[in-house]
Amino acid sequence: MINVNNLSKTFGSHTVLDGVSCEIKAKEVVCVIGPSGSGKSTFLRCLNALEDFQGGTVWVNNHALHERQTNLNQMRTHVGMVFQKFNLFPHMTVLDNLTMAPIDVLKQSKKEAQDKAHQLLAKVGLADKANAWPATLSGGQQQRVAIARALAMDPSVILFDEPTSALDPELVGEVLEVMKQLANEGMTMVIVTHEMAFAREVADRIIFIDKGQFQEIGTPEEIFTSPKNPRTAEFLSKVL
Repeated sequence: MINVNNLSKTFGSHTVLDGVSCEIKAKEVVCVIGPSGSGKSTFLRCLNALEDFQGGTVWVNNHALHERQTNLNQMRTHVGMVFQKFNLFPHMTVLDNLTMAPIDVLKQSKKEAQDKAHQLLAKVGLADKANAWPATLSGGQQQRVAIARALAMDPSVILFDEPTSALDPELVGEVLEVMKQLANEGMTMVIVTHEMAFAREVADRIIFIDKGQFQEIGTPEEIFTSPKNPRTAEFLSKVL
């Protein structure tokens, strides 16, 4: 599903990603953890070509992001993205937020898109919010709408960039429950998160990144119980 080889990214003279490599299989859930400023979000954005990168190769769902001729818009129809700040269109109802891209990009009929949208809103526990405006929803509800919007495009993989970091603590659980459900259903997901208990429960593998390098990749059991890298152990001792 995703193949990253020797990916490098710089901002001016500052190296953000320093030759990182990994493979992510279909239906796998990978959580990316690490301190602030370590390159987690930049790595995720490179997987959707939201950031240019200076070196290496990135394949996502058979699309070569490192090649100029790659149709990035076509690639993005298969790759969902859920951001920290929801990014819902405030001038559109919840239903319109979910149906715009399927109608405009996938050329679905209005009825087809709306039927799918209603199914997805029920899936995330918001069946009664189709005609609501984003501003009337809580942060947790807005993030669940954002997840439903990503699902409306029938993506092969969804990238989550710290999806609970902007939420009040009491609203975090409702978003994580939706993500757990997706994991159980076999959705391929790459999740940048500070929620260590969630990562331990849901992830098939954990990537620990620090100073732009993948310091350690392993199962949750390996990373959280017996990390091999001293830097991993030091980080976890401060956050667990």
